[in-house]
Amino acid sequence: MFSNFSSTLAAAAGASGVKGDTKKSMSPTLRADIYSAVDQAKPWLVGGTGARQAGDGVAYQSIINRIQQHFPDMKMGLDAVRNAEHEVAVIVAGITNMILEMSKWDGMAGAMAMRTWVDTLSDAHGKISTASTGAKGGSRREQVGRGITRGINQLTDVTLMTRDFAARIQIISLLKGVNTKIHGAGSDEARQGEALWSSKFI
Repeated sequence: MFSNFSSTLAAAAGASGVKGDTKKSMSPTLRADIYSAVDQAKPWLVGGTGARQAGDGVAYQSIINRIQQHFPDMKMGLDAVRNAEHEVAVIVAGITNMILEMSKWDGMAGAMAMRTWVDTLSDAHGKISTASTGAKGGSRREQVGRGITRGINQLTDVTLMTRDFAARIQIISLLKGVNTKIHGAGSDEARQGEALWSSKFI
């Protein structure tokens, strides 16, 4: 199930990357769209009673519409809709890819945006209720946490990242720390994230 929409996103990122290679400058709206998407994503991730939230099958649309301004082929697969973990993975990857695209043109601006995004993910995850939803996937916080991990580790298109060494180190360090922030130091997810992103320094 997950492979279906991850393949869709990977293909979309690849297609956008090819187009991006022919661009002469950064999209004039990319920076503003990144911060708007981050602002939209936080309450969507946190959710709550009566709130529009990840997994409701509807609220993701306004965020993905913004992402599609820069990755037009990106879509939420039918198997992902109404599944909090899967919706989160796609949206997290989409926003992360937007930031990596910006870093290609302005490395330090990309690093600053990535710090804001990583802090937003950590803060939002910490505010999610730990109450059980009765679903097979565990509590909503667990589902969102797994979605963040998948979006960052499995669906992000690293080829979009800046080649500027200083900015690249900052961005990779931030992405490497996401799993520790979400799952805790010493967790399997933290160790896997450490190994994965450390390899990107090469």
